Amino acid sequence: MTATAPASTLSEAYWPAQAGRGTLLRTVLLIVVGVIAMAIAAKIKVPFWPVPMTMQTFVVLTVGAAYGGALGATTMLAYMLVGALGFDIFTGSSAQANGLSYMMGGTGGYLVGFVLAAFTLGKLAEAGWDRSVPKMAGAMMIGNALIYLPGVLWLGYLYAGAQGWDWVVKWGLTNFVVADALKLALAAALLPLLWRFKR
Repeated sequence: MTATAPASTLSEAYWPAQAGRGTLLRTVLLIVVGVIAMAIAAKIKVPFWPVPMTMQTFVVLTVGAAYGGALGATTMLAYMLVGALGFDIFTGSSAQANGLSYMMGGTGGYLVGFVLAAFTLGKLAEAGWDRSVPKMAGAMMIGNALIYLPGVLWLGYLYAGAQGWDWVVKWGLTNFVVADALKLALAAALLPLLWRFKR
């Protein structure tokens, strides 16, 4: 009798991979679910101070942690690919503003950050960080930093010359700190709780 290796991610714990075609089907379905979750989260805007809040960063970080590094990053790349094809799945996209031209605008750096954050959260989750609230909170802080670093730098490249860096930091970072802190706390509590249900 062969012992089964313990699951390293929540997706493996709740839906263990099977050999053969089942593995490919599982991977495709998880990616599709992740892309749909990202698209929905992008379009739901909750009134919040000082700007409306979406749940996109929450989905990015939780998908990364639940899927693992490789699958989490692949899911974000799939989301970007769907958006690049012209589908209206980004926060500020529309029937008129979409595709690559939209992605190269002010949002571009954050989209790159989504991939980096999902990969990093996945790797930290594979190392067990998503099993405790303090470690998960730390992982979420790292993930948020990886979203905002390329996001603010790209925004600065586009607009700092005309608007100044104070404007870039305000509209690219500080306006979202309070909302992201709430989402971070929610994710930090949720993932360890889901692990407890599997014990």
